[in-house]
Amino acid sequence: MKAPNLLRGFNFLYFALLAMFISFLPVYLDVQGLTKSQIGFIIGTGGFVTLFAQPLWGMISDKTKSIRKILLILLMFSTIVGYLLYDASSYPMLIMLAMLLYFFLMSVDPLTESLNFSVAESHGTSYGSIRTYGALGYAVAALLTGYVISYFGEKSLGVMFAAFGVISFVIAWIMPDAPTTGKPVTLKSLKHFISNKETLLFLLLVFICSIPARMNDTFLGIYIRELGGSTELVGIAFFLAAGSEIIVFALSFWWMRKGKELLIISFAAAFYFLRFFVSAWITDPHMLAYLQILQLLTFPIFYTAAIQYLYRIVPVEWRATGQTVLALLFFGVSGIIASYVGGALYEGFGGQTLYLSIAAVSFCGVLFGLVLYMKYGKRLSVNEET
Repeated sequence: MKAPNLLRGFNFLYFALLAMFISFLPVYLDVQGLTKSQIGFIIGTGGFVTLFAQPLWGMISDKTKSIRKILLILLMFSTIVGYLLYDASSYPMLIMLAMLLYFFLMSVDPLTESLNFSVAESHGTSYGSIRTYGALGYAVAALLTGYVISYFGEKSLGVMFAAFGVISFVIAWIMPDAPTTGKPVTLKSLKHFISNKETLLFLLLVFICSIPARMNDTFLGIYIRELGGSTELVGIAFFLAAGSEIIVFALSFWWMRKGKELLIISFAAAFYFLRFFVSAWITDPHMLAYLQILQLLTFPIFYTAAIQYLYRIVPVEWRATGQTVLALLFFGVSGIIASYVGGALYEGFGGQTLYLSIAAVSFCGVLFGLVLYMKYGKRLSVNEET
Protein backbone atom coordinates (compact mmCIF):
# COMPACT_ATOMS: atom_id res chain seq x y z
CA MET A 1 0.00 0.00 0.00
CA LYS A 2 1.39 3.40 -0.97
CA ALA A 3 2.48 5.85 1.72
CA PRO A 4 -0.18 8.51 0.92
CA ASN A 5 -2.96 5.93 1.32
CA LEU A 6 -1.57 4.72 4.64
CA LEU A 7 -1.29 8.31 5.79
CA ARG A 8 -4.88 9.04 4.74
CA GLY A 9 -5.99 6.12 6.88
CA PHE A 10 -3.88 7.34 9.79
CA ASN A 11 -5.37 10.85 9.51
CA PHE A 12 -8.85 9.37 9.58
CA LEU A 13 -8.10 7.36 12.73
CA TYR A 14 -6.15 10.05 14.59
CA PHE A 15 -8.75 12.74 14.07
CA ALA A 16 -11.39 10.22 15.13
CA LEU A 17 -9.50 9.97 18.43
CA LEU A 18 -9.48 13.76 18.65
CA ALA A 19 -13.25 13.80 18.18
CA MET A 20 -13.71 11.37 21.07
CA PHE A 21 -11.42 13.48 23.23
CA ILE A 22 -12.07 17.13 22.34
CA SER A 23 -15.79 16.91 21.62
CA PHE A 24 -16.87 14.34 24.22
CA LEU A 25 -14.56 14.90 27.18
CA PRO A 26 -16.75 17.81 28.40
CA VAL A 27 -19.84 15.64 27.98
CA TYR A 28 -18.24 12.75 29.87
CA LEU A 29 -17.16 15.06 32.70
CA ASP A 30 -20.67 16.51 32.85
CA VAL A 31 -22.16 13.02 33.16
CA GLN A 32 -19.74 12.29 36.02
CA GLY A 33 -21.32 15.18 37.92
CA LEU A 34 -18.60 17.82 37.61
CA THR A 35 -19.58 21.49 37.68
CA LYS A 36 -19.07 23.79 34.72
CA SER A 37 -16.14 25.45 36.52
CA GLN A 38 -14.50 22.09 37.20
CA ILE A 39 -14.91 21.09 33.56
CA GLY A 40 -13.43 24.43 32.48
CA PHE A 41 -10.53 23.95 34.89
CA ILE A 42 -9.64 20.53 33.48
CA ILE A 43 -9.81 21.61 29.85
CA GLY A 44 -8.06 24.93 30.50
CA THR A 45 -5.23 23.26 32.40
CA GLY A 46 -4.95 20.79 29.54
CA GLY A 47 -4.28 23.78 27.30
CA PHE A 48 -1.29 24.70 29.48
CA VAL A 49 0.02 21.14 29.13
CA THR A 50 -0.31 21.37 25.34
CA LEU A 51 1.71 24.60 25.25
CA PHE A 52 4.89 22.89 26.38
CA ALA A 53 4.12 19.29 25.32
CA GLN A 54 3.91 19.97 21.58
CA PRO A 55 7.25 21.84 21.31
CA LEU A 56 8.87 19.26 23.59
CA TRP A 57 7.91 16.27 21.46
CA GLY A 58 8.73 18.27 18.35
CA MET A 59 12.28 18.82 19.61
CA ILE A 60 12.58 15.13 20.50
CA SER A 61 11.45 14.29 16.97
CA ASP A 62 14.01 16.71 15.53
CA LYS A 63 16.73 15.20 17.71
CA THR A 64 15.94 11.61 16.70
CA LYS A 65 15.36 12.59 13.05
CA SER A 66 12.17 10.52 13.06
CA ILE A 67 8.48 11.30 13.15
CA ARG A 68 7.09 7.77 13.02
CA LYS A 69 8.98 6.49 16.09
CA ILE A 70 7.71 9.38 18.19
CA LEU A 71 4.17 8.83 16.88
CA LEU A 72 4.32 5.21 18.01
CA ILE A 73 5.33 6.22 21.53
CA LEU A 74 2.66 8.88 21.76
CA LEU A 75 -0.07 6.62 20.38
CA MET A 76 0.80 3.76 22.72
CA PHE A 77 0.50 5.93 25.83
CA SER A 78 -2.54 7.80 24.44
CA THR A 79 -4.41 4.52 23.93
CA ILE A 80 -3.72 3.33 27.47
CA VAL A 81 -4.46 6.67 29.13
CA GLY A 82 -7.60 7.26 27.04
CA TYR A 83 -9.04 3.90 28.07
CA LEU A 84 -8.35 4.64 31.75
CA LEU A 85 -9.71 8.20 31.49
CA TYR A 86 -13.11 7.07 30.23
CA ASP A 87 -13.32 4.51 32.98
CA ALA A 88 -12.55 6.96 35.81
CA SER A 89 -15.07 8.86 37.91
CA SER A 90 -13.21 10.58 40.79
CA TYR A 91 -12.26 14.23 40.26
CA PRO A 92 -8.52 13.85 41.10
CA MET A 93 -8.18 10.83 38.81
CA LEU A 94 -10.03 12.61 35.99
CA ILE A 95 -7.67 15.58 36.29
CA MET A 96 -4.52 13.44 36.23
CA LEU A 97 -5.60 11.25 33.31
CA ALA A 98 -6.91 14.17 31.28
CA MET A 99 -3.59 16.00 31.69
CA LEU A 100 -1.70 12.91 30.54
CA LEU A 101 -3.91 12.57 27.47
CA TYR A 102 -3.36 16.23 26.63
CA PHE A 103 0.37 15.57 26.97
CA PHE A 104 0.44 12.56 24.66
CA LEU A 105 -2.52 12.76 22.24
CA MET A 106 -2.41 16.48 21.44
CA SER A 107 1.31 16.23 20.69
CA VAL A 108 0.52 13.88 17.80
CA ASP A 109 -1.17 16.69 15.84
CA PRO A 110 1.83 18.83 14.73
CA LEU A 111 3.87 15.70 13.98
CA THR A 112 1.03 14.37 11.83
CA GLU A 113 0.84 17.65 9.92
CA SER A 114 4.60 17.53 9.31
CA LEU A 115 4.26 13.99 8.00
CA ASN A 116 1.34 15.06 5.79
CA PHE A 117 3.40 17.82 4.18
CA SER A 118 6.49 15.63 3.75
CA VAL A 119 4.67 12.67 2.20
CA ALA A 120 2.52 14.87 -0.05
CA GLU A 121 5.60 16.68 -1.35
CA SER A 122 7.68 13.53 -1.90
CA HIS A 123 4.85 11.68 -3.69
CA GLY A 124 3.64 14.59 -5.81
CA THR A 125 0.17 14.75 -4.30
CA SER A 126 -1.70 17.59 -2.63
CA TYR A 127 -1.69 18.14 1.11
CA GLY A 128 -5.45 18.70 1.02
CA SER A 129 -6.09 15.26 -0.49
CA ILE A 130 -4.51 13.74 2.63
CA ARG A 131 -5.73 16.17 5.30
CA THR A 132 -9.35 15.91 4.13
CA TYR A 133 -9.47 12.39 5.57
CA GLY A 134 -8.76 13.87 8.99
CA ALA A 135 -11.90 16.00 8.79
CA LEU A 136 -13.82 12.95 7.58
CA GLY A 137 -12.55 10.86 10.51
CA TYR A 138 -13.52 13.56 13.00
CA ALA A 139 -17.03 13.81 11.54
CA VAL A 140 -17.67 10.06 11.42
CA ALA A 141 -16.31 9.47 14.93
CA ALA A 142 -18.35 12.33 16.38
CA LEU A 143 -21.55 10.86 14.98
CA LEU A 144 -20.67 7.29 15.96
CA THR A 145 -19.58 8.23 19.49
CA GLY A 146 -22.88 9.91 20.26
CA TYR A 147 -24.81 6.75 19.37
CA VAL A 148 -22.38 4.43 21.16
CA ILE A 149 -22.65 6.40 24.41
CA SER A 150 -26.43 6.58 24.09
CA TYR A 151 -26.86 2.83 23.63
CA PHE A 152 -24.01 1.40 25.71
CA GLY A 153 -23.34 4.11 28.28
CA GLU A 154 -20.52 6.60 28.74
CA LYS A 155 -18.06 3.93 29.93
CA SER A 156 -18.17 2.37 26.46
CA LEU A 157 -16.25 5.38 25.19
CA GLY A 158 -13.07 3.95 26.76
CA VAL A 159 -13.36 0.72 24.77
CA MET A 160 -14.09 2.60 21.56
CA PHE A 161 -11.14 4.95 22.15
CA ALA A 162 -8.79 2.04 22.81
CA ALA A 163 -9.94 0.21 19.66
CA PHE A 164 -9.27 3.22 17.43
CA GLY A 165 -5.98 3.79 19.24
CA VAL A 166 -4.77 0.24 18.60
CA ILE A 167 -5.66 0.38 14.90
CA SER A 168 -3.96 3.77 14.49
CA PHE A 169 -0.85 2.32 16.19
CA VAL A 170 -0.79 -0.55 13.68
CA ILE A 171 -1.13 1.84 10.73
CA ALA A 172 1.65 4.04 12.14
CA TRP A 173 3.85 0.95 12.55
CA ILE A 174 3.71 0.09 8.84
CA MET A 175 3.86 3.68 7.57
CA PRO A 176 7.16 4.86 6.09
CA ASP A 177 9.03 7.45 8.09
CA ALA A 178 9.89 10.97 7.01
CA PRO A 179 12.72 13.08 8.41
CA THR A 180 11.79 16.28 10.19
CA THR A 181 12.46 19.38 8.17
CA GLY A 182 11.15 22.31 10.20
CA LYS A 183 13.38 24.34 12.48
CA PRO A 184 12.64 23.95 16.19
CA VAL A 185 11.06 26.92 17.94
CA THR A 186 13.66 28.95 19.82
CA LEU A 187 13.44 32.15 21.85
CA LYS A 188 15.60 33.90 19.27
CA SER A 189 13.39 32.91 16.33
CA LEU A 190 10.28 33.77 18.31
CA LYS A 191 11.65 37.25 19.06
CA HIS A 192 12.33 37.87 15.37
CA PHE A 193 8.89 36.60 14.44
CA ILE A 194 6.85 38.79 16.79
CA SER A 195 8.89 41.98 16.44
CA ASN A 196 6.86 43.12 13.43
CA LYS A 197 3.81 45.32 14.22
CA GLU A 198 1.67 43.83 11.46
CA THR A 199 2.40 40.34 12.75
CA LEU A 200 1.45 41.30 16.30
CA LEU A 201 -1.84 42.86 15.18
CA PHE A 202 -2.63 39.81 13.07
CA LEU A 203 -1.98 37.47 16.00
CA LEU A 204 -4.22 39.66 18.15
CA LEU A 205 -6.99 39.27 15.56
CA VAL A 206 -6.55 35.47 15.60
CA PHE A 207 -6.66 35.54 19.40
CA ILE A 208 -9.89 37.60 19.50
CA CYS A 209 -11.65 35.36 16.99
CA SER A 210 -10.42 32.06 18.43
CA ILE A 211 -11.67 32.54 22.01
CA PRO A 212 -15.39 32.36 21.03
CA ALA A 213 -14.70 29.39 18.75
CA ARG A 214 -12.94 27.49 21.50
CA MET A 215 -15.67 28.31 24.05
CA ASN A 216 -18.25 26.87 21.70
CA ASP A 217 -16.17 23.75 21.11
CA THR A 218 -15.91 23.19 24.86
CA PHE A 219 -19.45 23.90 26.02
CA LEU A 220 -21.66 23.12 23.01
CA GLY A 221 -22.22 19.50 24.03
CA ILE A 222 -23.06 20.51 27.59
CA TYR A 223 -25.48 23.21 26.38
CA ILE A 224 -27.27 20.77 24.06
CA ARG A 225 -27.74 18.34 26.96
CA GLU A 226 -28.93 21.15 29.23
CA LEU A 227 -31.61 22.02 26.68
CA GLY A 228 -32.81 18.42 26.80
CA GLY A 229 -30.78 16.89 23.98
CA SER A 230 -29.22 13.42 24.03
CA THR A 231 -25.63 12.37 23.51
CA GLU A 232 -26.74 11.16 20.08
CA LEU A 233 -27.70 14.72 19.25
CA VAL A 234 -24.33 15.97 20.51
CA GLY A 235 -22.68 13.56 18.09
CA ILE A 236 -24.87 14.78 15.25
CA ALA A 237 -23.96 18.40 16.04
CA PHE A 238 -20.22 17.75 15.86
CA PHE A 239 -20.73 15.54 12.79
CA LEU A 240 -22.44 18.40 10.96
CA ALA A 241 -19.73 20.84 12.03
CA ALA A 242 -16.78 18.64 11.07
CA GLY A 243 -18.43 17.21 7.97
CA SER A 244 -19.12 20.68 6.58
CA GLU A 245 -15.39 21.45 6.72
CA ILE A 246 -14.46 18.74 4.22
CA ILE A 247 -15.67 20.45 1.05
CA VAL A 248 -14.36 23.86 2.16
CA PHE A 249 -10.85 22.53 2.75
CA ALA A 250 -10.95 20.55 -0.49
CA LEU A 251 -12.01 23.60 -2.55
CA SER A 252 -9.76 26.15 -0.83
CA PHE A 253 -7.74 26.50 -4.06
CA TRP A 254 -10.92 27.83 -5.70
CA TRP A 255 -12.30 30.33 -3.17
CA MET A 256 -9.12 31.64 -1.54
CA ARG A 257 -7.86 34.94 -2.99
CA LYS A 258 -4.37 36.26 -2.38
CA GLY A 259 -4.39 39.72 -0.82
CA LYS A 260 -7.96 39.27 0.44
CA GLU A 261 -7.15 37.13 3.48
CA LEU A 262 -8.05 39.76 6.10
CA LEU A 263 -11.36 40.42 4.37
CA ILE A 264 -12.06 36.68 4.28
CA ILE A 265 -11.19 36.39 7.98
CA SER A 266 -13.63 39.21 8.73
CA PHE A 267 -16.27 37.38 6.69
CA ALA A 268 -15.75 34.22 8.77
CA ALA A 269 -15.85 36.23 12.00
CA ALA A 270 -19.18 37.74 10.91
CA PHE A 271 -20.67 34.27 10.57
CA TYR A 272 -19.17 33.32 13.93
CA PHE A 273 -21.11 36.26 15.37
CA LEU A 274 -24.32 35.21 13.62
CA ARG A 275 -23.92 31.59 14.67
CA PHE A 276 -23.32 32.37 18.36
CA PHE A 277 -25.93 35.14 18.57
CA VAL A 278 -28.62 32.83 17.19
CA SER A 279 -27.42 30.03 19.51
CA ALA A 280 -28.14 32.23 22.53
CA TRP A 281 -31.85 32.41 21.68
CA ILE A 282 -32.44 28.81 20.60
CA THR A 283 -34.32 26.65 23.10
CA ASP A 284 -34.73 23.55 20.92
CA PRO A 285 -31.62 21.33 21.19
CA HIS A 286 -32.24 19.92 17.72
CA MET A 287 -32.19 23.38 16.17
CA LEU A 288 -28.96 24.14 18.01
CA ALA A 289 -27.40 20.97 16.64
CA TYR A 290 -28.49 21.72 13.08
CA LEU A 291 -27.14 25.27 13.39
CA GLN A 292 -23.63 23.82 13.54
CA ILE A 293 -23.74 23.48 9.76
CA LEU A 294 -22.61 27.14 9.84
CA GLN A 295 -19.18 25.75 10.63
CA LEU A 296 -19.02 25.62 6.84
CA LEU A 297 -18.59 29.41 6.81
CA THR A 298 -16.52 29.85 9.94
CA PHE A 299 -13.56 27.71 11.06
CA PRO A 300 -12.27 26.24 7.75
CA ILE A 301 -12.48 29.62 6.02
CA PHE A 302 -10.98 31.48 8.98
CA TYR A 303 -8.08 29.08 9.58
CA THR A 304 -7.17 28.60 5.91
CA ALA A 305 -7.10 32.36 5.34
CA ALA A 306 -5.11 32.89 8.54
CA ILE A 307 -2.41 30.40 7.48
CA GLN A 308 -2.13 31.92 4.00
CA TYR A 309 -1.92 35.46 5.38
CA LEU A 310 0.73 34.36 7.89
CA TYR A 311 2.82 32.87 5.08
CA ARG A 312 2.57 36.16 3.18
CA ILE A 313 3.72 38.49 5.97
CA VAL A 314 6.58 36.54 7.55
CA PRO A 315 9.97 35.73 6.00
CA VAL A 316 10.36 32.25 4.59
CA GLU A 317 12.83 31.23 7.27
CA TRP A 318 10.28 32.00 10.01
CA ARG A 319 7.31 30.18 8.51
CA ALA A 320 7.76 27.04 10.59
CA THR A 321 7.94 29.15 13.73
CA GLY A 322 4.95 31.19 12.61
CA GLN A 323 2.76 28.16 11.97
CA THR A 324 3.64 26.73 15.38
CA VAL A 325 2.81 30.02 17.10
CA LEU A 326 -0.48 30.28 15.18
CA ALA A 327 -1.50 26.76 16.21
CA LEU A 328 -0.53 27.27 19.84
CA LEU A 329 -2.42 30.57 19.88
CA PHE A 330 -5.61 29.19 18.33
CA PHE A 331 -5.72 25.82 20.05
CA GLY A 332 -3.62 26.45 23.15
CA VAL A 333 -3.68 29.92 24.66
CA SER A 334 -7.21 30.76 23.55
CA GLY A 335 -8.38 27.35 24.74
CA ILE A 336 -7.02 28.04 28.21
CA ILE A 337 -8.86 31.34 28.53
CA ALA A 338 -11.99 29.97 26.88
CA SER A 339 -12.17 27.06 29.32
CA TYR A 340 -11.46 28.97 32.52
CA VAL A 341 -13.54 32.06 31.73
CA GLY A 342 -16.22 30.13 29.85
CA GLY A 343 -16.69 27.66 32.71
CA ALA A 344 -17.08 30.44 35.28
CA LEU A 345 -19.40 32.42 32.98
CA TYR A 346 -21.55 29.39 32.20
CA GLU A 347 -21.87 28.33 35.83
CA GLY A 348 -22.53 31.86 37.08
CA PHE A 349 -24.91 33.16 34.41
CA GLY A 350 -26.00 30.25 32.21
CA GLY A 351 -25.61 29.16 28.61
CA GLN A 352 -27.52 32.04 27.03
CA THR A 353 -25.25 34.66 28.61
CA LEU A 354 -22.21 32.63 27.55
CA TYR A 355 -23.31 32.65 23.91
CA LEU A 356 -24.28 36.32 23.93
CA SER A 357 -20.84 37.11 25.34
CA ILE A 358 -18.93 35.17 22.72
CA ALA A 359 -21.14 36.65 20.00
CA ALA A 360 -20.05 40.11 21.20
CA VAL A 361 -16.39 39.08 21.10
CA SER A 362 -16.86 37.72 17.56
CA PHE A 363 -18.39 41.05 16.50
CA CYS A 364 -15.29 42.81 17.85
CA GLY A 365 -13.27 40.43 15.69
CA VAL A 366 -15.26 41.51 12.61
CA LEU A 367 -14.55 45.19 13.26
CA PHE A 368 -10.89 44.63 14.05
CA GLY A 369 -10.42 42.48 10.95
CA LEU A 370 -11.92 45.20 8.73
CA VAL A 371 -9.65 47.80 10.31
CA LEU A 372 -6.59 45.66 9.59
CA TYR A 373 -7.81 45.08 6.03
CA MET A 374 -8.10 48.82 5.47
CA LYS A 375 -4.58 49.30 6.87
CA TYR A 376 -2.71 46.31 5.42
CA GLY A 377 -4.98 44.23 3.21
CA LYS A 378 -5.41 46.70 0.40
CA ARG A 379 -1.64 47.20 0.17
CA LEU A 380 -1.14 43.46 -0.18
CA SER A 381 -3.88 43.31 -2.84
CA VAL A 382 -2.23 46.05 -4.87
CA ASN A 383 1.17 44.37 -4.58
CA GLU A 384 -0.34 41.09 -5.73
CA GLU A 385 -1.99 42.67 -8.73
CA THR A 386 1.19 44.48 -9.78
